[in-house]
Amino acid sequence: MQIQSFKDIIAWQKAHQLVLQIYGYTDKFPKSEVFGLVSQMRRCSVSIPSNIAEGFKRKSTNDSLHFYNISQGSLEELRYQLLLSKDLKYITEDEYKIAEILADEVGKLIYSWIKAHH
Repeated sequence: MQIQSFKDIIAWQKAHQLVLQIYGYTDKFPKSEVFGLVSQMRRCSVSIPSNIAEGFKRKSTNDSLHFYNISQGSLEELRYQLLLSKDLKYITEDEYKIAEILADEVGKLIYSWIKAHH
């Protein structure tokens, strides 16, 4: 299949699923975290597919790779925030494991996408 849009990129599709998952999880966080952890987790989760999309439209390989690398950094930031959320008991162990599995998959897909376009 020819990739015509960022929406055709599997890494973007899985990253979008991760964003939706994070929004669902953070809806249940304490109100005291709305401007703290909730905002931070939502912002960095959205950064992952957003930077894939932006990188896709860049004209040079180096520009594209820059945005894909930002996406990887945002993913790692989110992984810590998920761990913190679990330790603070804002999400369950099972929710954490589900998110970690998806985050692992997203990370591998972004890495493969970068390798294919390097």
